[in-house]
Amino acid sequence: MEQGRARAAAVRRHSVRGQILDALRTALVSGELTPGEVYSAPVLGERFGVSATPVREAMQQLALEGAVEVVLNRGFRVIARSARELAELAEVRALLEVPVMLRLARTVSAERWAELVPLAEATGAAAAIGDRAAYAECDRAFHRALLALSGNQQLVMVADDLHRRSQWPLVSAPTVRRADLVADAAEHSALLDALTARDLPVVQSLMREHFTGSAG
Repeated sequence: MEQGRARAAAVRRHSVRGQILDALRTALVSGELTPGEVYSAPVLGERFGVSATPVREAMQQLALEGAVEVVLNRGFRVIARSARELAELAEVRALLEVPVMLRLARTVSAERWAELVPLAEATGAAAAIGDRAAYAECDRAFHRALLALSGNQQLVMVADDLHRRSQWPLVSAPTVRRADLVADAAEHSALLDALTARDLPVVQSLMREHFTGSAG
C-alpha cells in the first residue's frame, strides 16, 4: 500500500514537473523570460501556483539543454544567445537535415507527403494569429514528422533539440512580426509541394533558406 502511494506521488510529481517544463519553454520562446535576467524557483513557483521543487527540477533540465545557467544562491539566468550561435545552429541543422530530405524526396510517395499537409496548415493557422509560442510548437511538430519518415529516431531527437534551441530569442532581438511567421509557414507548404514533385533542387534551396531565414 505504501509503495503504491509512493509510486502515485512520484507520477504526480513527474507530471507537474513536465507541465512546468512545457510552460517554461513556452515562456522562453515567447520572450516572457528575458535573456540575461535571473529568475528564482520560488518566485516562478508562485507564478505557476506550485512549489519551488518542480520549478527547480524543470530549470535544471533547461540548464542541461543550454537555455539557462545556475546562479548560486539566486536562481537561474536565461542565457543570452548571440547571432553567431543562431547561425551555427542553422548550419548544423542544414548539415543534418538537408541530405536526409533529399534522400526522402527520392523515395517517399506523394501519399505520405499528403499526410503531413495538416501539420503544415497548423503552422499557417498559428502564424495567421501571430501566436509565437504556438507557432514554435507547430513548426517543430512539422519538422519532426518530416524527419520521422527516415526511420531514424536518434536523428529526430537530435534535430528536435537543435530546433528548440534555435527558437529561443536573441538578447535585444526585435519582436517577430506576424508577417515573418506567415512567410515562414508558407515555406512548409512549398516544401511539401517540392517533395511531392521530387524537385530536388527546389527542396535543397527551400531547406537551406528555411534554416537561415527562419522565424521559428
